[in-house]
Amino acid sequence: MNFRLSNHAIEEMEKRGISRETLYPVLNNPQQVIAERDGKKAYQSQIDFGGGRIFLLRAIVNDVAYPAVVITVYRTRNILKYWRYE
Repeated sequence: MNFRLSNHAIEEMEKRGISRETLYPVLNNPQQVIAERDGKKAYQSQIDFGGGRIFLLRAIVNDVAYPAVVITVYRTRNILKYWRYE
């Protein structure tokens, strides 16, 4: 799937220290895709950001648009809040 980063997503990535090299594997091969409000989806994967600290990297995406638009990107240690166990 093709993705375009919104200006907001780029700003948030810079502010939060998330590189494109870290984001792109999550977009192209996420561990989970979760439905969010307003028809958006969260592409998410658990990532080791160094030192054995696992974070959930979440990209909120409007994938109805072409190319799909990444609206925002963030990482959280609160994995249990967002992770869906089947």
